[in-house]
Amino acid sequence: MTTSAQTGTEAVAETTKAATTIILTDVAAEKVKNLLEQEGRDDLRLRVAVQPGGCSGLRYQLFFDERSLDGDIVDDFGGVQVVVDRMSAPYLTGATVDYADRIDAQGFTIDNPNAGGSCACGDSFH
Repeated sequence: MTTSAQTGTEAVAETTKAATTIILTDVAAEKVKNLLEQEGRDDLRLRVAVQPGGCSGLRYQLFFDERSLDGDIVDDFGGVQVVVDRMSAPYLTGATVDYADRIDAQGFTIDNPNAGGSCACGDSFH
């Protein structure tokens, strides 16, 4: 029974982690590392949040943060910590943060399977 109980607990923990994880691509992680080096601070983490606003109702926010909030979900991507608050987590489950540096696009992008649609500016979603 002990083995069965441990397996059940591990499965729950794994499901919880998978349900609340945001993905940071290697390119995006490298860009975040470079930006943190420019800031000269090693105490900052990339916080990804969802806030009301924008044309479609919700807007992404990406910023460096030193705070730890109750219920924060923290994932590590090659030394880059990404933090999602508990209210934003359901909106960001399975979302991928990438970085583009092309002539037609530059900056961080979020590919979110939970978004029902987005506005033309690409800054907000519903």
